[in-house]
Amino acid sequence: MSTIWYECKVKYRKTDDTGSQKISTEPYLVDALSYTEAESRITEEMSAYISEEFKITNIKMANYAEIHPFENTDRWFKSKVSLLAYDEESGKERKSNMYLLIQANDVKEAFDNTTNAMKGTMGDYTISAISESPIMDVFPYFSGEEGETEQLEKFNTLKSSKLEQAVTEEIVDHMEFESAILE
Repeated sequence: MSTIWYECKVKYRKTDDTGSQKISTEPYLVDALSYTEAESRITEEMSAYISEEFKITNIKMANYAEIHPFENTDRWFKSKVSLLAYDEESGKERKSNMYLLIQANDVKEAFDNTTNAMKGTMGDYTISAISESPIMDVFPYFSGEEGETEQLEKFNTLKSSKLEQAVTEEIVDHMEFESAILE
């Protein structure tokens, strides 16, 4: 099962460097199984950081194929990578684009980190574009740290309940002509 990322915009009152307060809307990325769970997870994550009231203004699926955090970096960059494939039937070269979210301090480091992330790729690729992303933070289900067994159990419970619900839901057909045939 591939990871589904949801971009959640959170609106809250923020105190800037001068001490004045202003209302700010910032996007965050959450790993979730559904929109409902994304809302629940972003509410839980933001409650730890924001003591005042906040509002979730938008949730949408993000189009990132992969997320690559790196140590000692503070910004996120969107890297557009074009994968090159040769179609033997038509004899033409085809491009397919994918977007990576790469953590880095500047564009040059983002390029280097993108190259590093693509190191194991067997096919040819080009890095078409790199731009700074407005994403403030990323909240994956698992960060790879120890002590995440509670989060893993929660994930497996949610996943299995969705599968059970899909299997046990009975399809009931309420067509009008069925009762007429029986009469």
